[in-house]
Amino acid sequence: MANHTLEGNRLEAIPRQPVSHRALIGAVEGTLADFLACQIASLDTVDPALGGFARTTRDLVMAGGKRIRPTFAYWGWRGVVGSHEPVEGVLPALGALELMHTFALVHDDLMDRSATRRGRPTAHRLFAAQHGERFGDSAAILVGDLCLVWADQLLARTALPPTTLLDVRTRYDRMRVEAVAGQYLDVLGETDPAAWSVERALLVARHKTASYTVQWPLGFGLALAAGGHAALEEAYRIYGLAVGEAFQLRDDLLGVYGDPRITGKPAGDDLRTGKPTTLLMLARQLATDAQLDEFEAADITRQAEIIAATGAPAQVEEMIRSRVDAGVAAIAEAPVRTDARAALIELATAATHRPA
Repeated sequence: MANHTLEGNRLEAIPRQPVSHRALIGAVEGTLADFLACQIASLDTVDPALGGFARTTRDLVMAGGKRIRPTFAYWGWRGVVGSHEPVEGVLPALGALELMHTFALVHDDLMDRSATRRGRPTAHRLFAAQHGERFGDSAAILVGDLCLVWADQLLARTALPPTTLLDVRTRYDRMRVEAVAGQYLDVLGETDPAAWSVERALLVARHKTASYTVQWPLGFGLALAAGGHAALEEAYRIYGLAVGEAFQLRDDLLGVYGDPRITGKPAGDDLRTGKPTTLLMLARQLATDAQLDEFEAADITRQAEIIAATGAPAQVEEMIRSRVDAGVAAIAEAPVRTDARAALIELATAATHRPA
């Protein structure tokens, strides 16, 4: 492996394979830091207030996170190109996924009225502290919009032939449409959770989370490698949907039972908003009439206890296990390079059995 060091978030030298997860994240974050520094400088020349707005946006992008989408995209790409292909050319594309993710998080937090993300105030709360709630909401919308524009700009810097970049862009656009569609269904479900179902909750999970967390990043990575591998494309699709759904099911559990000191988000947010997650829909199916009656009048702490008593969390754990098994089976038989297969099998567990 080439020598690599990081000074702050700036990349001095980009690692090549074999590469550690930490080095990959450093490379992606270095790319983001360099790109964002240029964007901030540009807005600074227009008005100092815009520079401050851009710096807050940068801080939200760089504020930790698992960087799971660039990681899946990287291994989707590496599964085809081999261990000696330099990663420099595709780093802008990997970074673009993280900017798109920030767009989704900022808007999702606003819709859910969430107070914290990654242990810090959410975007609308940060701006509300300056000039009030209405300003905070408006500024958060603009933060998300700016991240989406920046994602497009960074993606366009990917050093690939135009025909390859067009395929990458097509998949990227499909991923964005599915994420928005899933988010709409998520918001719709909160308007009448009693009319929702386990099947509808899983549909939301498939579009809101699975497609843009695992499935499409893998396909995105395959396109970065110039695609053309039908058998691998199908394996990535099966793996991506299965592991992506398991990722969301774990989020459902963490949303009720996670430790806020680890998750960085308040416990019980999903119960507070009445979000019809798979966990909640299963609990409603399994609950007795007495439990349902008590649930409606209970506080969040007691609601979590009632859900546990129905056995729904154990069923969700089994759903996670079965989906991880299906994803691992698909990738185990896929025509993918050995190092990528090993990494994706490890990621299937790491992404779905996590404390945050």
